[in-house]
Amino acid sequence: MKKKQTAGHNILGSFAPKFAELNDDVLFDQIWSREEQLALHQRSLITIAALISTGNFEQLDAHLKIGKENGITKAEISEVITHLAFYVGWPKAWSAFNRAKSIF
Repeated sequence: MKKKQTAGHNILGSFAPKFAELNDDVLFDQIWSREEQLALHQRSLITIAALISTGNFEQLDAHLKIGKENGITKAEISEVITHLAFYVGWPKAWSAFNRAKSIF
């Protein structure tokens, strides 16, 4: 990612400092920065699909925004959610569309 992620420290730093450190410094700094192995656009699509598949909608908004910054288009996100609907469930797709609509 281009900008330093601080959400972990900002939201959970005083309550769960190790988790915040792992979130910001390992996941978003070390893993997401491996663009030679997998482009940010692809990482975002994979992450969004995983969040929808597992029903983790609390984190979905942030990753939809990150995905949009990483070049995911409205047409792409619509196609991804439509495709997932048949594999992960219609209600999850509805929930994802409601969130994606407000971001895209």
